Amino acid sequence: MKRILLIEDEMPIARLVQVYLGRAGYEVKWNEGNHEAIPTFLSWKPDLVLLDLMLPDHDGLDILDQIRQYGSCPVIIITARGTVPDKLQGLAQGADDYIAKPFDPEEVLARVQAVLRRSSYISEADTIRLGTLSIDVTAQNALIGKTPLALMPRDWQLLVFLARHPNQCFSRDQLLDQVWGMDFEGGDRSVDTAVKRLRKSLLPWPTSEGEISTIRGMGYSLRVY
Repeated sequence: MKRILLIEDEMPIARLVQVYLGRAGYEVKWNEGNHEAIPTFLSWKPDLVLLDLMLPDHDGLDILDQIRQYGSCPVIIITARGTVPDKLQGLAQGADDYIAKPFDPEEVLARVQAVLRRSSYISEADTIRLGTLSIDVTAQNALIGKTPLALMPRDWQLLVFLARHPNQCFSRDQLLDQVWGMDFEGGDRSVDTAVKRLRKSLLPWPTSEGEISTIRGMGYSLRVY
């Protein structure tokens, strides 16, 4: 049974989400966004976190930053702050998806299922080696030589997808469908942001071995030489 940690201060919303996800077979633990949020995350080890941003004692983005320090657990933001800049900020800081309030609980369930499917996809047993770049999909880590790369979950998913299809060009829309999911609403700027972060993370990788190239008017490609 998949575990979901719900960090939300509004009890009616929390109860509603708990009921829908519980009926779908998920185990849900609720935290009100207090000082126990991160200790609960660390001790309970959820498969996914649903995170409100507007909490009484904390900024949800601060909690997201702390979660990212401990690993790549998928995080879906649920919040009344639903403007495009708010969404882009949350996604840029490592959220896997973003749902604006008010919402239909069926949408929350569908997005949880979609994010968990993508996480399962990149967990397939596999090791990809591209020169000194080694990607262990099972352990969900990447090395350049002996140096580990610190990647946000979305950047990790993007790297795995591109590495499985080297020297192929993908448009932003194709990457959104394959990596973010067809139900993602953040727009193609999210692809550009993730590519920029991933390029920075890959700076130690010799350009003589490979690089992420921009194909003008077409999209992006992981070129391997």
